[in-house]
Amino acid sequence: MKYIHIAGIIGIIMAAGGIMSLSSCNDYLNKEPLSSVTPEQYFNDEAALQNYANNFYNGMLPSHGSYGGAAGDIQTDNMSALDYDSGFVPGKRKTSLTNGNWSFSTINSINYFFEQVQPKYDAGAISGSQTNIDHYMGEMHLFRALAYYSRLVQFGDFPIITECLPDDWQTLTDASRRYPRNEVARFIIGELDKAIELMQGHSVATTRVSENVALLYKSRIALFEGSWLKNFSGTPFVPGDPQWPGYSKDYNKDFSFQGGSIESEYNWFFDQAMDAGKKLGDQMIGNLTPNTGIVPQEEGMSLAEIEAANPYLYMFAAYDLSKYKEVILWREYSDALQIYNGSSVYAQSGNCGYGTTRSMVESYLMSNGMPIYAPGSGYAGDNTIHDVRVGRDPRLVIFLKEPGQKNILIPGNGSHTYPIEEYPRILDGAYTVNYSTGYALRKYNSFESNQNNNLRCWLSYPSLRGVEAMLNYIEACYERTGNIDGTADSYWREIRSRNAGMEPDYRKTIAATDMEREARLDWAAYTAGKIIDPVRFNIRRERRNEFIAEGYRWNDIIRWRSLDQMCDKGYHIEGMHLWGTPMEEWYDHDLLVKTISPSSLSEYIRPNEAKANSEVMDGLKWTMAHYLNSLPIKQFMLTAPDGATITDSPLYQNPYWPTEVNAPAEK
Repeated sequence: MKYIHIAGIIGIIMAAGGIMSLSSCNDYLNKEPLSSVTPEQYFNDEAALQNYANNFYNGMLPSHGSYGGAAGDIQTDNMSALDYDSGFVPGKRKTSLTNGNWSFSTINSINYFFEQVQPKYDAGAISGSQTNIDHYMGEMHLFRALAYYSRLVQFGDFPIITECLPDDWQTLTDASRRYPRNEVARFIIGELDKAIELMQGHSVATTRVSENVALLYKSRIALFEGSWLKNFSGTPFVPGDPQWPGYSKDYNKDFSFQGGSIESEYNWFFDQAMDAGKKLGDQMIGNLTPNTGIVPQEEGMSLAEIEAANPYLYMFAAYDLSKYKEVILWREYSDALQIYNGSSVYAQSGNCGYGTTRSMVESYLMSNGMPIYAPGSGYAGDNTIHDVRVGRDPRLVIFLKEPGQKNILIPGNGSHTYPIEEYPRILDGAYTVNYSTGYALRKYNSFESNQNNNLRCWLSYPSLRGVEAMLNYIEACYERTGNIDGTADSYWREIRSRNAGMEPDYRKTIAATDMEREARLDWAAYTAGKIIDPVRFNIRRERRNEFIAEGYRWNDIIRWRSLDQMCDKGYHIEGMHLWGTPMEEWYDHDLLVKTISPSSLSEYIRPNEAKANSEVMDGLKWTMAHYLNSLPIKQFMLTAPDGATITDSPLYQNPYWPTEVNAPAEK
């Protein structure tokens, strides 16, 4: 894949502050090209379209972070560091003058592409394969959808801008009006439909986006918005509510849902999620990667033998993912090109300091489909990590590391390896190797020593997996109809059955689920502060267990509105069962007492409560405003006629956030 520095050629990147002042408009709209290649010359063949699209791959598609793709799981009830997010300390997160996320640079770059290319495309004036030309046009529609999706998640209502604007204050100010979030989401779905149409039936390597990628994002985003509208109905977080801040502006005074009602609106999104989810989900039947439940342990095994022992485990630490039909998009790294990630290193050494929680571990079922607390489940307890893994869901068995397991089977020149899994390094002072909760995962770990060499790992990353479409369909179906239809039933059983020895009958799990027990640790047991029904919960549980350390949890939690219960009662993040168990004997007692949260708080490690002066000794607490980001105050000033009177700006603040700088949320 070839890359060029487009910004240097055409000089059209918008200022990071978004729609700002006239001077910033001059910076990004009227700058002369910095090379002799003009847009008129440049966008004339398919190679130019491909090169332009290439620039959006790194920043807009999933890739490895410090530890795999876990970013969206960190600081949730899935994974925790020794510290905690400021958003869980009431009053600590505050408004700011600026916010780099309220930015239109990427959107403007994409709009510039369409401004330059669409007329040539319509006129048939672009040379090359029409199939490829169509495909690259589709890629750009997909990227515009993703750019708006990230703003939808963070801000809700957002301006919709599809053209490059003239350098005129009034025009730019008018364009800054915020569209109701459901209309932003409908715009995104429209962009994805265009992407699907243009890329339809094209055979494209899975390292490039494709029709299936667009289908998956359509199912995901439609489910996100349908869930949000349903779960936040009756609050200021949904357009049309009497307290919705959008009503403070004249341009929103006549707002109404295209579906006619809030219920019709969120059902429309669920229908979209089901339609896209089924189109992709049906392709996954018989094509999900099998999980044998085996963690290879024989030294000297070849890569082929390791893969054969457990294809599902190897899928997260392979070089070439093109053979996995479940993987619909993957990111390739290269030693030859010196393009690296550090995922395998951190899989060996404490997951970059982000430990898996007790809540995450206990959410996994027994392989017989029973929750661990169910009578006769066969649960061996949690007095040792070995016990925790006995008889459990094969996904937990292969990913939860146990002392004594072999991490390296193929020796090499790795300088950052732990060939044998040690006792959890809960006393290690180095943050990135500290086992903050005592529990650590081997997901993304390579069994090769040379993949653990000073953060130089070049294993590929499965960015998007088709199993998500199946899970999206199951959830959208239940939210839409209140039932599990035949398609959802077949998907759920298929997901269970790909894990060897796992009970495929999810209804047995539902019948044995005690929601009061689940609500003790699992945030997703709640919506709007109330405990949900067992079917809905087990749909959420299946999603959680499938995507461990893949970054889904935070967006799921906010769309489910699963944090209200923490506004009044604090939640305590916990890890492994340490005090009063044989595992206590693994460590120096005096160091334990000085380093780990005391047994008087809990027999389980509480990583955020090891210090007596911790701000969260009473647990993590939530603030309703934090479901959305606050708008940067500077944007109000820039769009006010006098540059100062915030109430005269066409913008409005998100629910419960003030319009003063450095001020905490009101609720």
